[in-house]
Amino acid sequence: MGKKTISNTDSIEGAAAPRRRPLKAAWKRLRGPLAETPAAKNALAAGVVALLRAIKATNPLAAGSDDPLAAIRPHEPVILALWHGQHLLAPAYLPRELRFTALFSKSRDAELNALVAERLGFGIVRGSGGREGHDTDKGGARALIMLKRILDQGRNVAMIADIPHGTPRDAGLGIVTLARISGRPIIPAALATSRRKVLDRSWDKTAINLPFGRAGIAIGDPIRVPADADDAAMEDARRDVTAALNRVTARAYGLVGATA
Repeated sequence: MGKKTISNTDSIEGAAAPRRRPLKAAWKRLRGPLAETPAAKNALAAGVVALLRAIKATNPLAAGSDDPLAAIRPHEPVILALWHGQHLLAPAYLPRELRFTALFSKSRDAELNALVAERLGFGIVRGSGGREGHDTDKGGARALIMLKRILDQGRNVAMIADIPHGTPRDAGLGIVTLARISGRPIIPAALATSRRKVLDRSWDKTAINLPFGRAGIAIGDPIRVPADADDAAMEDARRDVTAALNRVTARAYGLVGATA
């Protein structure tokens, strides 16, 4: 009796089923109700803040880490630049006396992040700062104007440099536009922990920091963008920010014996 060949379209009993993602499915079911329930959102934010504080408490700084207060205070007010996916624990480590305001997108998914940052002492601006002249429907231009006013008042700004769902670890023009119109320096910064879970399927390879390890903080030199910068100078500045952020990210990971 000959062997039966099975085509790709045949049904095979016992074949591997598509990988299920129960946590992702549960989050999609909960996300809508949470967005409409302030009490639930606030309770969840409080839980996340408690978790971040516990992770910080169990991750002492590795030798050679930079002191955010000492590195940032001489240049205030500054635009602190971070990468997507590497920034989740940063609000817990930045001293409250630095008085940061952060830009968060107006998406539903960013709502929880904004609430968490606010509970950790951050001021909040909702909008999109990805590209100059783009995303105006998301409040990008208005957000940059608001951030400039905050800098003009002497307060610091924290901003994610790369564009959501764009090319990871490649700075957009939003952050250099803010530096140009405000006259304030961009300070590249990174934080890494020795114990972490990397979400490989996420667009930015998000690092979920875990407790009971060590933390490394790296802060780079200020980058200034001239007020009269033309398109070529803006592109040069964007590339400078990208290179500087990648350097501090590699250094932060190196402090905890890992690679970015």
